[in-house]
Amino acid sequence: LSSLGLNYVVITSVNRDDLDDGGAIQFFSCVSEVRKRSPETTIELLIPDLCGNWNALEKILEIQPDVINHNIETVPSLYRKVRPQANYQRSLELLKKVREYNPRIYTKSGFMLGLGEKDEEVLNLLMDLRKNDVDIVTIGQYLSPGPKHLPVQRFVSPSKFNFFKYFGQNELNFLQVVSSPLTRSSYHAEDIQKLMKQYPR
Repeated sequence: LSSLGLNYVVITSVNRDDLDDGGAIQFFSCVSEVRKRSPETTIELLIPDLCGNWNALEKILEIQPDVINHNIETVPSLYRKVRPQANYQRSLELLKKVREYNPRIYTKSGFMLGLGEKDEEVLNLLMDLRKNDVDIVTIGQYLSPGPKHLPVQRFVSPSKFNFFKYFGQNELNFLQVVSSPLTRSSYHAEDIQKLMKQYPR
């Protein structure tokens, strides 16, 4: 890290339900090592829902990463089809608990459009994220990786992405909404550093 001169890193993992702590100690160890070797680097953790293991979440937050990202992925009506092993309310609860445990941590979430959601559901999803103290949202176009994956239900226009960005930033007061067809969870993640300076905690 120090030799590469990275000023922003994103560390992630799938759900480790095979481990008692959900992999929390690995997140903890990774952040500790990054801080030792590159103390000026901003650290974002993109974490799974930990299967609702809030003790594991507390362990992760003990090391005080700068940003916690947990992607909500889609609207609740599509969870059974898109995320059958996940739980919409559990994901919202995780995001809220991050701020309850440590109000200084910036929270982030993201989701995809084009899976069959309705515009009204997207607005409700944004409102749910804001009610649960999420600061930053990323919205992108779903692209099917192949024939064994869910097909694309619609290609959302750039103007619609701009509308959701406007609604999130101007009506709901998110610190930032990054919304475009090519946006992905870690898209321009380093821009968060500018937000942290603009809205210090």
